[in-house]
Amino acid sequence: MSTALLQGKFAVITGAASKRGLGKATAKLFAEHGATVAILDLDEASAQAAAADLGSQHVGMACNVTDRDAVQKVVDALVAKWGQIDILVNNAGITQPLKIMEIGAKNYDAVLDVNLRGTLYCSQAVIPHMRERMQGKIVNMSSVSAQRGGGIFGGPHYSAAKAGVLGLTKAMARELAPANVRVNAICPGFIATDITAGMLTPEKLEEIKLGIPMGRPGTADDVAGCALFLASDLSAYVTGSEVDVNGGSLIH
Repeated sequence: MSTALLQGKFAVITGAASKRGLGKATAKLFAEHGATVAILDLDEASAQAAAADLGSQHVGMACNVTDRDAVQKVVDALVAKWGQIDILVNNAGITQPLKIMEIGAKNYDAVLDVNLRGTLYCSQAVIPHMRERMQGKIVNMSSVSAQRGGGIFGGPHYSAAKAGVLGLTKAMARELAPANVRVNAICPGFIATDITAGMLTPEKLEEIKLGIPMGRPGTADDVAGCALFLASDLSAYVTGSEVDVNGGSLIH
């Protein structure tokens, strides 16, 4: 690698233990670019195993992003260990393939809590530290579902949660810009990951590909590359943006 874009940086990535997920791919690319990474996930053993895959200096920790105190504890422990957190990637998310009338209170709470409340809590945990150092990058994971109104796998509550992430991203970007903390969102289109596995028939895949000008589903690496751009100084003047990573499927 000729230039390491994140040399000496410390990054926290939530929901990054899943082997084929966006978070793991992002963690791997960040590590390749010189970052020290903390992988947070519900399951401590999975998080530690995922971190060990990247190298011995990386950390895996258990964290429930919907628990404000738990999130703060983990972030405080990392700041104590590292001395700094430069990058937060709010990747933890869940989806449910429900129709509008099927969404019950429990469904709503689960999907909104992990995707939206989790993004808020993790951001709140790092913001005072980033403000104090007058630097930081927060990358939030939204979805094409927020922009086009669902239609692939996530139900309307998933669209609503991911649209909420876009609103939160822009409002945080505006508020944190004077502190030199940049906040951006990525809107992946259809990506072949564990979150979609099992729901995908060959027929469904063909149908999805018809709606993508580039004619293929995205990969986790496609999303990781965008996260690297937003987490590095290549995007020094980019804040409050939503970047489409969808092979052209949402060209207006």
